[in-house]
Amino acid sequence: MAAPMSWRRLVFSVCSPALAGVVARISDRIFRKHDRRRGSSLLLLAPLLAEVDAVPARPSSSSEGPHTHFRWMAEHVPVFRVPGTQVHVLHSPDQFYQVMKARIRTAKRRVVMASLYLGTGTLEQDLVDCMEEALEHSQDQEGRNRLKVTILLDYTRGSRDKKNSRTMLLPLLRCFPDQVRVSLYHTPDLRGLLRLLIPQRFNETIGVQHIKVYLFDNSVIISGANLSDSYFTNRQDRYVLLDDCEEVADFFSDLVGAVGDSSLQLQADNSVQVMEGMVHPYRGNRVDFTTSARERIMGVVNAARARQHLSGEGDGHGESDTWVFPLVQMKPLGIHVDEQVTKRLLTEAGGDSTIYLTSGYFNLTRTYMHVVLGAAADYRILMASPEVNGFFGAKGVAGAIPAAYVHLARKFYSKVCGLGQQERIHLHEYHRPDWTFHAKGLWFYLKGQSRPCLTLIGSPNFGYRSVHRDLEAQIAIVTENEDLQAQLHQEQEMLYKRSTEVSTSTFDRPERYVKLWVKLVTPLIKNFF
Repeated sequence: MAAPMSWRRLVFSVCSPALAGVVARISDRIFRKHDRRRGSSLLLLAPLLAEVDAVPARPSSSSEGPHTHFRWMAEHVPVFRVPGTQVHVLHSPDQFYQVMKARIRTAKRRVVMASLYLGTGTLEQDLVDCMEEALEHSQDQEGRNRLKVTILLDYTRGSRDKKNSRTMLLPLLRCFPDQVRVSLYHTPDLRGLLRLLIPQRFNETIGVQHIKVYLFDNSVIISGANLSDSYFTNRQDRYVLLDDCEEVADFFSDLVGAVGDSSLQLQADNSVQVMEGMVHPYRGNRVDFTTSARERIMGVVNAARARQHLSGEGDGHGESDTWVFPLVQMKPLGIHVDEQVTKRLLTEAGGDSTIYLTSGYFNLTRTYMHVVLGAAADYRILMASPEVNGFFGAKGVAGAIPAAYVHLARKFYSKVCGLGQQERIHLHEYHRPDWTFHAKGLWFYLKGQSRPCLTLIGSPNFGYRSVHRDLEAQIAIVTENEDLQAQLHQEQEMLYKRSTEVSTSTFDRPERYVKLWVKLVTPLIKNFF
């Protein structure tokens, strides 16, 4: 007879995410008032806020040009005018990887990389080697080192296992201490007993740094892809390069720097320290930390808006045909700009519009779900089939996550059918042998238009984690440039052509059977993945 397992091993081997969900709800209720008064040092999570129902969609004129139609976004965020000819859609993981390497090699002033983590394989090492070579050759004629490398990663994901993101970057820190900065963001919600109890493999479910920005001098790639080998080879994502767009690059450099200031700073001996004058994210007072971080980050957003207001740039006039709106979502720090803009965008989409929406992890928040179900626009929603889900074939509880997404998709599709919305809302599943799917964002087609005039691209997945737990950033690109519209349309078609439309029979296939325990656990853990 096998030796009995300890209670801790049994719990975490069977239902760690579920346990985390239960603990989160209990701790939230017990300590919410205490945290509001003093900043709790015990079990703390981001509040599982009740989501309000969406307001009814308002009709809008489809005869307006794209800029006029979407200029209301400037009420919330800065707007940067750029020529559409300088915005390029990248289509493949390899193209994304090769462009990054080429841009690092030619960078003269700054390289800024923000990601969830940096992998530990050969391709990732080649990327680090490119940064090392660029740093070695960055001295000017007077012997001054001009190139600065700034890297922002998540602490929990970047510290997992003995060989990790931190150990990959230590050589750069040791060789170029005055030119390299590595910041590791740690969510303030993972602290106290919760931080001690949740195993390393699951602690990132509480909240992470999820922004994906890759910047080289005055050019920047906005993406949903991480710095890992699969994202360079066979994991489909989205990527857009804004070439020589100095103001956009300055904004995201400042944004990553502000998050980095509030993060733990990696030292050459692999220890971490808080930047002087900053509050520790999980040892310090939570309210003090979030207040300080929010002020720094929103200072970047507000400063950009103030500059545009003084210069008159925010009015959107000028020769440029494309407008870039940066959207930031950091609910643990009290920042929810992206949520406000996205909800209004979806709510006000008229019946003469079509929205193509995609998410690698289809798990809409209740608010977004109500908006889609109650809106007038046509929707084509693309999600990963179980076989291209990043968790497909994983060991332990993680291997059941694709089935949980099947369960969530079936429930949503049932609501669509129950409301008789099948002609307006279509679900699609992405299929591609030996690939995984991680693309997210949307394409907005106005009435009578065969090409989109707006896209959202970046890190958010439109799910609870993106809205409430993680640090996210994306951009809304509004364009009247026909070539750029054609690029965006081609991107959308390339993704959707590898999909099949979902029907009732899809969920009746034997391979789509979802075990009872997965159905029971999914409501508890769906806010953590």
